[in-house]
Amino acid sequence: MLCRERPDRVPMDYWGTPEATEKVLSYLGCADTWEMYAKLGIDAVVTVEPRYVGPRLQLGYDMYGCGYRTVHYATGAYEECVFHPLARYQTVDEVVENYVWPSPDWFDYSVIPAQVRGKETHPVRGGGSEPFYRYTYLRGLQQAYIDLSRNPELVRYCLDRLFDFCYEYTSRIYEQIPGRVDISYISEDLGSQEGLLFSPHMIREFFLPGMERMVELAHQASVRAFCHSDGAIRPIIPDLIDIGIDILNPIQWRCKGMEQAALKRDFGDQLIFHGGVDNQQTLAFGSVEQVREEVAYNMEVLGEGGGYILAPCHNIQAVSPPENVAAMYEAGLEYGSV
Repeated sequence: MLCRERPDRVPMDYWGTPEATEKVLSYLGCADTWEMYAKLGIDAVVTVEPRYVGPRLQLGYDMYGCGYRTVHYATGAYEECVFHPLARYQTVDEVVENYVWPSPDWFDYSVIPAQVRGKETHPVRGGGSEPFYRYTYLRGLQQAYIDLSRNPELVRYCLDRLFDFCYEYTSRIYEQIPGRVDISYISEDLGSQEGLLFSPHMIREFFLPGMERMVELAHQASVRAFCHSDGAIRPIIPDLIDIGIDILNPIQWRCKGMEQAALKRDFGDQLIFHGGVDNQQTLAFGSVEQVREEVAYNMEVLGEGGGYILAPCHNIQAVSPPENVAAMYEAGLEYGSV
């Protein structure tokens, strides 16, 4: 499938919040997610990661020094970053003098082989990068965006440090299970509902060089580069292809320029599409029949000739009725088989 060949059945992936998953488990009468995967025919991805053994962390803080609090919404809870350790600094020299960057040495990678034992038939995800997303936590979202224009040297320095960490961290994961990792997420959120979040020039200057380095590392290990970016990112898709991205997610087709047929026509011979089932409206507020119709359309268009993995456009939220979630995968099995 990852070679864009036509499979005997279109593969299917699952993304959902804990609250949404609990509703689906209850609806199906499943004891755990693995039973749910089996019941719905989901090709569950096994995620591998090392064990943190670095300096002791303060409660509510991560290894970057970012602080979090749990925010409860109507349909679930999210951990929101509320302390940004680099927000107080304005220069590279201040960061160099005062901040300790995490090290790949803070992890025990020897635990990874056991994580894939007994899962030989499942795809494996490990390593990757999303440095600007991390930078928004380190600096605060608004300040991080301002920095791209007003403080580019600080952005470059921090992204270089973050990419360096991701590169070594990912290399060590690959070394633990040679040839076993199938995909690495090499991502950044680049789009809004209507267009790019950044100018193409900024994306090419700040993001793509480091991403390309990570893609090259993945390809050297025969790993596919999986790029997650929400929103309307069509103008930058050719650039993502140029740096070697193999899989594009989540195909939010309601966003401007992201219509399935046009994406398949223009990029279908160069990308694998992952996602495509809308969770802003269809899964959340549509009928079972509307869900089935959307799945059938995606199978016909995105799945033509191979190169498509059925999945929701992002994490399924608890507002989505579990019968709609089940219908998505049941239709996937029905329409996605040769």
